[in-house]
Amino acid sequence: MPIHIVGGGLAGSEAAWQIAERGVPAVLHEMRPVHTTAVHKGGQCAELVCSNSFRSDDHEHNAVGLLHEEMRRLGSLIMRTADANQVPAGGALAVDRDGFSAAVTAALEAHPLVTITREEIAGLPPADWDSVIVATGPLTSPALAEAIRQQTGADALAFFDAIAPIVHRDTINLEVAWFQSRYDKQGPGGSGADYINCPLTREQYLAFVDALIVGEKVAFHEWEGTPYFDGCLPIEIMAERGRETLRHGPMKPFGLTNPSAPQSKPYAVVQLRQDNRLGTLFNMVGFQTKLRHAEQVRIFRTIPGLEKAEFARLGGLHRNTYLNSPQLLDATLRLKSNVRLRFAGQITGCEGYVESAATGLMAGRFAAAERRNETLMPPPSTTAHGALLGHITGGHIETIDAGPRSYQPMNVNFGLFPPLAQALEKDLDGKRLRGPAKALAKKRALSHRALNDLAQWGATEYRPIAAE
Repeated sequence: MPIHIVGGGLAGSEAAWQIAERGVPAVLHEMRPVHTTAVHKGGQCAELVCSNSFRSDDHEHNAVGLLHEEMRRLGSLIMRTADANQVPAGGALAVDRDGFSAAVTAALEAHPLVTITREEIAGLPPADWDSVIVATGPLTSPALAEAIRQQTGADALAFFDAIAPIVHRDTINLEVAWFQSRYDKQGPGGSGADYINCPLTREQYLAFVDALIVGEKVAFHEWEGTPYFDGCLPIEIMAERGRETLRHGPMKPFGLTNPSAPQSKPYAVVQLRQDNRLGTLFNMVGFQTKLRHAEQVRIFRTIPGLEKAEFARLGGLHRNTYLNSPQLLDATLRLKSNVRLRFAGQITGCEGYVESAATGLMAGRFAAAERRNETLMPPPSTTAHGALLGHITGGHIETIDAGPRSYQPMNVNFGLFPPLAQALEKDLDGKRLRGPAKALAKKRALSHRALNDLAQWGATEYRPIAAE
């Protein structure tokens, strides 16, 4: 019998691939393009609707880069395809979004054990589907979301998520803006000059902040009161938190020098990152927004270098829905009240493309092992996959005076990892570690431990279930 996956995003696509690679048939149910969403453009699997960046690819000093490397070593379709479709992005791994999703779709369609059906699952999956992975993402259809609420007996939580505008490169004024990666850092496929940088003086910056604050926003009526996810705040919300907030966030000028005025440091900088392989589209980094479209055009054209910018896509806002996973899911991502159902991706409360795909990878492996009458232990908590699963399934909860801490979406980060058994005090040369050097050494040690533990876990990954 096949395993059914509902949702053909990053998590669902990865889950289907992992299942099929283990010799188990997988049926991937994707409602697009028969039914669309507020933010998707087409019907390809693994379509990227926000940024085209998978964030840092530094596996020694960054937790998401470590997750990249772990996924590569575990045979991830998403990472293999991202590597094959990368575009320059400094120290980050960014992809040509259309090429990426087309390649994921083609790989799944070509796999003999994967079947893709274009239909909406409007409610709980049929009872005769004995193994199901729900990977419908933050835009789960209302009918399925309501069925999940009724099944769990608990309300799903929700937060706002926003997407950033994309600009046509040939409309950016490169007599004002310049190409440079922060601190000239080179990344996968990059040159050290991968971002377009638009400089602002102090006066221009303050006027820009004022315009964001008073600009006309989209009204949400019944959605008001739903919390934002701090990792994806609309830029105008950041501006409201203080006039200097943006220049210490997405508009920070540090590590950048304008070649036209090397002695005069910009007060703030807007960065744009390549969004497609051709290099014709650039994404405004960190510029998620709920400004009305006309206001976006007016305000963003006050940025030096973007005076005549033409936008391939303007920013927007949508509501993301996710489960209270620590209460509802077990250690293998099964719904405790109905173990035939597993969940993966952003609906579990993880945040980020790579994190979503990683949960799909694990859900697929858990489901395939179960179908093959094997048991698969979760990866060690010292690995990025294990740390992320631990957060989702309950390891993050602490009891305080007010009761259990509320569950919030989370990107993978080293704060989710168990501490090192021994504190690092000296480097390999015997010199005492201090400040930034000590922090980097700690991250390297955590990463090396993770990859070593992942290798050991992989060597004994599956165990036959003993006959009763």
